[in-house]
Amino acid sequence: MRASRAFAPALVARGLPDPPTIHMRAADLHRQSFDVLVVGGGIIGCGVARDAASRGLRVAIFEQDDFGSGTSAGSTRLIHGGLRYLEMLDLPLVRLDLRERETLLRIARHLVKPLRFLLPFYDASSFARLKMRAGMWLYDALSYDRTLDGHRMLSADAVRAAEPRLVRAGLQGAASYSDAQAAMPERLCIENIVDAADAGAAVCNYSRVVAAVVTDGRMRGVRVQDAIAQREVEVSGRVVVNASGPWFDRTAGVLQQSPRPRVRTTRGIHIACDNPPANALALPSAVDGRLMFVIPWLGHAWVGTTDIDYNDDPGDVAATPAEVEYLRRSVEPLVGSLGDVFFTNAGVRALVRRNGDASAVTRSHRVIAEQNPVGLVSIIGGKLTGYRAIAEEATQRVCRLLDVPARCTTATTSLPGARPEGRLPAELNESQRAHLATLYGSRRTEVLHLVEERPELAQLLMDDEPDVAAQVVHAVRHEACERVADFVFRRSQLAFTPHRGRPALARIAAVMREELGWSDQRVAEELTRCRSLLLRTDGDHPVTLDSFANLD
Repeated sequence: MRASRAFAPALVARGLPDPPTIHMRAADLHRQSFDVLVVGGGIIGCGVARDAASRGLRVAIFEQDDFGSGTSAGSTRLIHGGLRYLEMLDLPLVRLDLRERETLLRIARHLVKPLRFLLPFYDASSFARLKMRAGMWLYDALSYDRTLDGHRMLSADAVRAAEPRLVRAGLQGAASYSDAQAAMPERLCIENIVDAADAGAAVCNYSRVVAAVVTDGRMRGVRVQDAIAQREVEVSGRVVVNASGPWFDRTAGVLQQSPRPRVRTTRGIHIACDNPPANALALPSAVDGRLMFVIPWLGHAWVGTTDIDYNDDPGDVAATPAEVEYLRRSVEPLVGSLGDVFFTNAGVRALVRRNGDASAVTRSHRVIAEQNPVGLVSIIGGKLTGYRAIAEEATQRVCRLLDVPARCTTATTSLPGARPEGRLPAELNESQRAHLATLYGSRRTEVLHLVEERPELAQLLMDDEPDVAAQVVHAVRHEACERVADFVFRRSQLAFTPHRGRPALARIAAVMREELGWSDQRVAEELTRCRSLLLRTDGDHPVTLDSFANLD
């Protein structure tokens, strides 16, 4: 583990809390022993690491890329019960997610915010409108412990006044209801990792599990390839949790002998466009009737999603022109032209393997204590909204295997950024401090204290955005940030700004070079890698690299 430099001692000297330093490599764990090893650093794996560590277990988590870089980053960014699952009569799933929606609004209030939806109806029969009203009543009934407002039925005039984007022809009214949004689920992953590390967990990204260590039919540990240190190590663990999401079957092939495929993977894409709606809109696709979303998100209209079987490497997933066109044809008849696509987003869902239409496959999950080998716990399926409950269920299985009676506290203990805020230094202006609050919540004091100790870290990363160099230092030391792309895509919102963070890349790399001792070659590799990822997700009119050559 790399020790923090001047920041942490200065905080201790002034009686301030020392944030956990979690810049750790798997290579540092060679032949160390843990109670539980978690494979997969998406939201569910991060949740398991937090839960298990908070119960006093010795935990290590390994993620082959960066935490939250897969399905979590490719989601619709909603925390919701799911009206579509209500129509499928999957009432237990809807109830679980509505309960967890309330939990996340409480324990992650800096990252999960209420969001009001409109579900308009056009030229609908009396029966269809009655069915919608009944569905809204059932949705409210299943969220009987909600703190959000219940549904209301709006007239056509009220809908027109509330949402100018909706096409008026044939509009009869709408149902208005409450759910929630996690604008940055990537940050939700990081908060779980920070809390796990604070409880003693070893958290390692860019660490691929390449083999299982099994003796007499019992899991004894794993072999891990550390991509940053370029070293393979063996780590002992009494229980291993496969929480690798859409990589589940690939990981199972490493951990088990001849496992059968148990996951169905489907691709979903989103596009970011101009002119966000005033309300979140849930719309039936004009193409096939599937429920679509047009949501206000970070100044954009966030439009999604598709649901298409996908059997290639989830790490290679990207939006296709045909899918972008499908989204346009699905929603433009109801909201008008979407205009230019600023950027695209794609992710791969991991569903419990079932036949039939992809959109009709259950989003319920399964947690299995395997017998081949004993000591392996498998998590199949699951949604962003229910991640904490799924992690609790999996950790309960782990505790049974280890004969540990510790109870879960993650539903009642706030994530770090939702805890009371300490002394707030006067560094940076009010708009910058407000921006930091959207990313870190009460943990923004850690960034502000960095600026207080080293005023040069108040330097802006780019002229048009409020982000400062102190955020990069903080990300490296306290949020396991290993690459320039980690910061641009997941430790900040820079990848989602009009210039997509390109003017800031050289400055970010310079700060990371100082922190991590990078060579000239490593800096060049990091810049090339990040630019390639940005180019892969650019929209209709990508910002050219040459536009900012003078800043590099």
